[in-house]
Amino acid sequence: MPHLVILYTPNLETELDMTGLCRSLADAMLTVRDEAGAQVFPTGGTRVLAYPAAHYAVADGSGDFAFCWFHLRMGRGRSEAVQQAAGQALAAAAKERFAPVLARRPVGLTLQVDIGAEVFDAKFGNLHPLFAKA
Repeated sequence: MPHLVILYTPNLETELDMTGLCRSLADAMLTVRDEAGAQVFPTGGTRVLAYPAAHYAVADGSGDFAFCWFHLRMGRGRSEAVQQAAGQALAAAAKERFAPVLARRPVGLTLQVDIGAEVFDAKFGNLHPLFAKA
């Protein structure tokens, strides 16, 4: 963790570089610092995944409306200030990426940050060691 999952209407794919959006959001997550100035999200644990909705209906159907939902889930233990900073960093990056699209068409955007209440949490891949500082 943290994981940012993006669910979007596929009518955005021709207007927005989704891979570029994911990279921008991951980079924004890696800039978030805690009160002591330490990086909040581990580099090897930061993931941004985007999925187009196979089926969708947006608003009243009177136009080719689009929607994008950003859902950040992070582990417990981070202060409210850090949670807010993460949300603000992501919102700023998303607004920058979406600005040209918003100038052309109506798009609903929602960003939510949740704290995980895990009942079981196992991490057993080999990605984290690549970014461990010696």
